[in-house]
Amino acid sequence: MSDQETREQMKRRAAQAALAYVDGGIIGVGTGSTVNHFIDSLADTGVRLEGAVSSSEVSSERLRARGIRVFDLNEVGSLDLYVDGADEANPRLELIKGGGGALTREKIVAAASRRFVCIADESKLVPVLGRFPLPVEVIPMARSLVAARLADLGGRPVLREGFVTDNGNQILDVHGLHITEPVSLEQRLNNIPGVVCVGLFALRPADILLLGTEQGTRVLTRPRESS
Repeated sequence: MSDQETREQMKRRAAQAALAYVDGGIIGVGTGSTVNHFIDSLADTGVRLEGAVSSSEVSSERLRARGIRVFDLNEVGSLDLYVDGADEANPRLELIKGGGGALTREKIVAAASRRFVCIADESKLVPVLGRFPLPVEVIPMARSLVAARLADLGGRPVLREGFVTDNGNQILDVHGLHITEPVSLEQRLNNIPGVVCVGLFALRPADILLLGTEQGTRVLTRPRESS
């Protein structure tokens, strides 16, 4: 089995493990290759489901193609469960997301959900976030301003060429960050004028992380905050 086939198998294991958290109703569904396995598993196993709220047009199309009804979040209000992938995760289940460009809608659906189950292969777990470039969605007219502020913080912002988000905006991928304090960095970046969304999910991290491995699935839960 090739390395790519092994990785896909690990993604599939994590995706299938997430089915245990689905209890009917309407769920939130994210975006990405691991989520695609989750959508296919939902359809193939015939899990009883009223429908889903999707974080991207790509996932919405896949859900509809597999016979799963897609709702607008405004129709639903709140969700019990959100299932999505990640580009990186640390042991506190703080994440970097947005490699697929859907970070803003992903963050909205995550915020509307009582439980966030993240699915990924084991390579996504890192001690410190930042090896994967941090996506920042920006209003086009503010791109140079935001890039300058990001550079002041020690990052190297690179425009994602030829890409426009579902919201009509651009993405700066910030290289060279060593994110030891994700919450404070997320708050700081949120305050830069022109930033629509930051691909740091630290203010609202995952509650459960399902990591696909060659041996099976590893389950991590968010540590309790000390009082």
